[in-house]
Amino acid sequence: MTAFDDQPTLLGDTLQLRPLRADDFDARFAAANSPETWAGHPATERYRREVFEPYFQFLAQAGGCLLVVDRQSGEAIGCSRYYPVPDQPADIGIGFTFINHRYWGGATNRELKTLMLGHAFQRFERVWFHIAPSNIRSQKGTAKLGATLAYQAELDLSGTPTPWLCYELPRERWTSAAGD
Repeated sequence: MTAFDDQPTLLGDTLQLRPLRADDFDARFAAANSPETWAGHPATERYRREVFEPYFQFLAQAGGCLLVVDRQSGEAIGCSRYYPVPDQPADIGIGFTFINHRYWGGATNRELKTLMLGHAFQRFERVWFHIAPSNIRSQKGTAKLGATLAYQAELDLSGTPTPWLCYELPRERWTSAAGD
């Protein structure tokens, strides 16, 4: 089996996803530096540079992170990441996602996840989403994709064991929901 490319370049109708680079800090921080973007997220202070910088460094070093770019403006509007799932080693996770609040309420998250899921399902049978129990916005958005809550677990996804709601999305559910 060939290795999974966890940093592809993916093109959608309105978005381009490309590998995160170390020199993307300013563009990513510009997308993240509003308190509204982190409203409802457990890391409510991530809009502050001193809080965002360690997060960016973690993602740049961890790999699998994609910068989300608005194709029309060329502006970075967020990011997302593929990552190994500690308790489901045959599967892949998608998470560490944020989108600037100006892009909420439309089709942006759906297009982002459609691009990432399409790529992941070329190799994996199941994708996992790990969501903080307090992050209601992400729970609702993930459910709209067809993912269901499978269990709760304390997992180390970023250096510290943390409680997560573990949502699963099998390939067959995604393809039937997507109308393929």
